[in-house]
Amino acid sequence: MLANPALMTKAQPEDNVSIIFPSAGVQITDKDKLVDRVDEITDTVDRYRDVINNITLPEIINGAPQVRAAAGDMANQLRDLRGDKANGTAGVALAVSIPNETLPFAFITKAYGTAHIRANVVQSDIDYLDQVANGRIPLPGDQNNLRSSANGLAALITDYGVAMAHEFTIAGHPVSVGVTPKLQKTWLYNYTASVYNYDKNDINDSRYRSTDIGFNVDAGIATDFAENWTFGVTGQNLVSRDIDTKEVNGYRDTYQIRPLVTTGLAWNRGPFTLTGDVDLTETKRFKSQESSQYAGVGGEYRVLHWLALRAGYRADMTRGYEVERHRCVYGRSWCVAVQQRGASGPGWFGRQRQYLGRHGAARV
Repeated sequence: MLANPALMTKAQPEDNVSIIFPSAGVQITDKDKLVDRVDEITDTVDRYRDVINNITLPEIINGAPQVRAAAGDMANQLRDLRGDKANGTAGVALAVSIPNETLPFAFITKAYGTAHIRANVVQSDIDYLDQVANGRIPLPGDQNNLRSSANGLAALITDYGVAMAHEFTIAGHPVSVGVTPKLQKTWLYNYTASVYNYDKNDINDSRYRSTDIGFNVDAGIATDFAENWTFGVTGQNLVSRDIDTKEVNGYRDTYQIRPLVTTGLAWNRGPFTLTGDVDLTETKRFKSQESSQYAGVGGEYRVLHWLALRAGYRADMTRGYEVERHRCVYGRSWCVAVQQRGASGPGWFGRQRQYLGRHGAARV
C-alpha cells in the first residue's frame, strides 16, 4: 500500500486492522571518501596556519620547509578532490490499514531524505599552493584569493496521506484502483562554504534551511490475469513541484519533485513470489544531481507465515549502477510488511524509491 494503494483490495477476508510497523533504512555512497578527504584538508589547513603563525626568521632564511611541505600536501589533496561526490538516502514509513470490501483505506506517514555533497576545486588554488611548495613566500591576504568550495545539499520530505482503493469490474475482469492524497512538507538545506573550513556537521543548521508545504497524490492500478499473475502500475508524486533552497554564498539549487511511474509484473504460487518492474520515468532530485531510472527483479520464499526470505537485483539504466541485496525478514502472522530494497513488483508494489532508493511494500 505504501507505493500502490490499489493492492489494499487484495486483503484476505479474515484480515482486520493491518499495521506496517516503522521501517527504516539508510544508504550512503561515498566511493571517493569525499567526506574524509574534506576533513583531511581542514586538518592540513590548521597545520598550515600553525606553521605560518609560529614561523621564525631562521626558518624563513632556510626556505620555510614546513610551510612548503604543508602547501604541497594541500595542493595534492585538492587534486584528489576534483570531481568527487558523495550521496546518501534514508527513510522511514508507518501505515495503518482498515480492510473492507467496499472502500479499504489506510493512514500513511512516510519520511524520506537525500543528501548530496560535492567538491568544487578551483585550479588557481592548486597553482598557488604549488608555487608556495616550490619556494614562493606567502603574503598576508593570500588566503582570501583561495576559492575552492564544498557544497552540501539535503532534502527531507514528509508525507501524511490517506490511501483508498476500490475494485471495479471492466468487461468482466476485476481491476483495482487506488489513490493516496497527501500533505507534503519539505525541508531543504544548502550549505556552501570554503573547502578549507568546511564542517559537515553544519549541513543541517537552520541558517541554511528553507521549508515548504504543499499537496501531492499517489495512484495505482492492479489486476490479476491468467493464473497466479498480477500486473500493476503506480504513479507517485503526480503533482510536479520545484522548491528552491536558500541562497548561500551566491549559490542556490532547486529540489525537483516529479511523477515517478513504475510498471511491474508478479508471479505468485504457494510460498514463492517472483517479480519484475521498470521505471517509466526518471527519478529527479536536486537539479545539480544526475537523474536515475531503475529496472529490477526480485523473489520471495515464505518459510513460515511470518518469515520470508527475499533476494533482489536492480540496475540504474542511466548509469549501469547495480545493486543486489539478500535478506531474511519477519513480521506478525496477521501482517507481514517489511521493506527490501530491490525486491519489488506488483506483489509488494512497486518500490518506494523515495526512501532507501528503492523499496518493496509487502502485500497485506
